[in-house]
Amino acid sequence: MAANTKTSRKAARYAVPVAVAGVAAATAAMVPAFATAGGPDLPKVTAQQLIEKVAASDVQQLSGSAKITTDLGLPTLATGLLGGAGVTGGSANPEDKIAQLAAGTHTLRVAADGPDRQKLTFLDGKDEYTLVHNGNDVWGYDSKSNEAFHDKGDRAGQDHKTGDRLAASPQQIAQDIIKQAGPTTDIGVGDTAQIAGRDAYQLVLKPKQSGSTVGSVQIAVDAKNGVPLRVQLLSSQGGKPIVEAGFTQVDFGKPAADSFTFTPPKGAKVTEGADKARGGKGGKDDERFKALESLPGFGQLAGGDHGKGDVKVLGEGWATVARIDSGAGKSLKDVENDKNTPKEAKQFLNSLGDKVHGKFGEGRILSTRLVNALITDDGKVYVGAVTKDQLVKTADAAK
Repeated sequence: MAANTKTSRKAARYAVPVAVAGVAAATAAMVPAFATAGGPDLPKVTAQQLIEKVAASDVQQLSGSAKITTDLGLPTLATGLLGGAGVTGGSANPEDKIAQLAAGTHTLRVAADGPDRQKLTFLDGKDEYTLVHNGNDVWGYDSKSNEAFHDKGDRAGQDHKTGDRLAASPQQIAQDIIKQAGPTTDIGVGDTAQIAGRDAYQLVLKPKQSGSTVGSVQIAVDAKNGVPLRVQLLSSQGGKPIVEAGFTQVDFGKPAADSFTFTPPKGAKVTEGADKARGGKGGKDDERFKALESLPGFGQLAGGDHGKGDVKVLGEGWATVARIDSGAGKSLKDVENDKNTPKEAKQFLNSLGDKVHGKFGEGRILSTRLVNALITDDGKVYVGAVTKDQLVKTADAAK
């Protein structure tokens, strides 16, 4: 399903950033654990030495293939708003494509030559989506719809920087996590591994606190050059990774110069960034999202502009919860019983988990494998990368 640009941008605020921001918000302390047997036989290193190796890495040129798999456990309706698991078909705007990385498995071809030249090609069967950054130019091209998006100048660089950080770059994700680590996390060195044919150490970050949905973050670091080759975000409940982004093949040589040139194919529809900034036309998807924003509290959770939007941070580290006071004028019960409530809003309510109650009152929980959100009957929202039980405890304590 092709997602409307405005809809995808707002949906991305809720779903896509949690994969990175939910982990980067964690804090950590250095633990001098050593690598154990199980992979390549490498010299022992401490966690501190491995972090310094990552920080000292100056590799700026590479090419190869990568894969990102995201299993946030989003409700079906939310996944539909993100446009499904595919990344081709519809708008060529990079914001739409980045939003669609919130679900499913995606394979990419990658190339980079310093901070001014990068290329990502998203593969989806016989169709492809290409994102190229070359100097001041950013191009996005969707082969299925034969549509191209172009932006130029400072605005292009700013927009594309956000795209790079979310577009399955193991190196960028790992550096963000390490940079923002602090005293509520244990950091150690796990088993060695081979990633994309390269020997690697594994840096392991684990919450010291209870109640987090995150079990650990594991970063595979190239033993020779310090480049993070894979990042895994593992659930405290076990199972497959919530997010896994890593190279399947990598070459650290200089890519060919023509790798970063792009000319729209003949007949392609081209949208300029300035046109996008003036606003696009609305559509069915936009109306569906507006219906969800009408729910008390959900407008703030999804990036809307309704209500007061007062935010208070509760707790710290991995147990951090944000409380948003929406200032809604009606309760969830009012919404359910109102015959004028859009059917999409009622469908969304039905897709949420069981009703919960406590000292805070009553509410419903929007549950994913990483982030849980409690929407109370009086219009407050409690959201964090914590378990449902921890969320209710936090809401009770804040009452």
